[in-house]
Amino acid sequence: MSTDAMLSTAAAVTAAPKRRRMGTSRILLIIAGTLVGLSLVHLLTGADDVTSQGAVQAALQAAIPIGLAGLGGLWAERAGVVNIGLEGQMVLGTWFGAWGSLQYGPWVGLLIGIAGGAVGGLIHALATVTFGVDHIVSGVAMTILAPGITRYLSFITWGSGGATQSPALKPDQTVPRVSVPFVNRLEGLEKHHWFLISDLAGVLRGLLVQVSLVTILAVLLIVLTWVVLWRSPFGLRVRSVGEDPRAAESLGINVYKYKYYGVIISGAMAGLGGVYLSTVSAVIFREGQTGGRGYIGLAAMIFGNWRPGGLALGASLFGYTDALQLRRGSESVHALLILVGALLLALAVWELRRRNNIVAIASAVLGILSYVIFFAVDKIPTALVQAAPYITVLVVLALAAQRLRMPAAAGKRYRRGG
Repeated sequence: MSTDAMLSTAAAVTAAPKRRRMGTSRILLIIAGTLVGLSLVHLLTGADDVTSQGAVQAALQAAIPIGLAGLGGLWAERAGVVNIGLEGQMVLGTWFGAWGSLQYGPWVGLLIGIAGGAVGGLIHALATVTFGVDHIVSGVAMTILAPGITRYLSFITWGSGGATQSPALKPDQTVPRVSVPFVNRLEGLEKHHWFLISDLAGVLRGLLVQVSLVTILAVLLIVLTWVVLWRSPFGLRVRSVGEDPRAAESLGINVYKYKYYGVIISGAMAGLGGVYLSTVSAVIFREGQTGGRGYIGLAAMIFGNWRPGGLALGASLFGYTDALQLRRGSESVHALLILVGALLLALAVWELRRRNNIVAIASAVLGILSYVIFFAVDKIPTALVQAAPYITVLVVLALAAQRLRMPAAAGKRYRRGG
């Protein structure tokens, strides 16, 4: 029996009891159901921005860096290393991406930003894999160290006036945007406000008009991650060292090497997320630009149960709630309470049937609270709107915690032959 066949057998034996996975058909069903739900919210409340082109574009722009950070966390934890330093690696990506774009153009800047994040991943791998430093301590150190490094680099590169931000990128220093032909002609259809049809037109325009090539690259990386990790010998080896490094070592796999691969790729993904923030979202580097997206990316990864498809859904959810702040947030969040309350009450019934009483009670209470707030106020306070992405993270993770299974050896110290 080959090494890969033995690894597959070992993975099947050591894995948790089999659960139903979220296949393509179920993901498409969730997307369709969400669109119908948003259309009903639009119809009942008149909140145009829940499905408008601008809202969808803003949601996509907010979701991409979160998704890339989540992909970074996925690669590291599948290799058995917890990467809390994603935030710091994103910071490095923002600075090096902006600097490289200013100096050498958008595509070289993209590569330099990815390399900056990868170097951050290499440092984290050196500390955790080679020297056995606690993964959380190393990740927190990276997150603290990276802003100091970029502040120093900004000072020596752009002077005291540019210590906290770079010069703005010119149009020829940013990655081009593309549109799918004829989709923008759906604008008239969107303005008719017909149930579902106009909402679908707004969503399509938001997803397919003036899309950065970096966005397309990020979507392809989600698919590529699934193919490599679950359909290639390399990915099987990476996952094996994250599940049982002793068993992988006994089959002749260099555990240290594959852990390094996973963490360096993790840093590169986070670095690309940082490049997106400084060269696509804002076309300028600013201090504090990541805004905690590395941590939200980790939350999206956990929401997705350490799998790319679920991660993409989580990033989309968190990105959408974040984007609502820019699109008449008080009105939009208030309208969405109808859908949120219905989903929570439906989840309560589902969990009650499965005898999961704690989650059922919590979901029912939150669902009822959503409707109480909806009928009690006309607009959501601005402070609560700004906190919506973080509240969403906490609620989703709390309700999903019982179905999650992280890689068995993630975060554990490994020593060869030990």
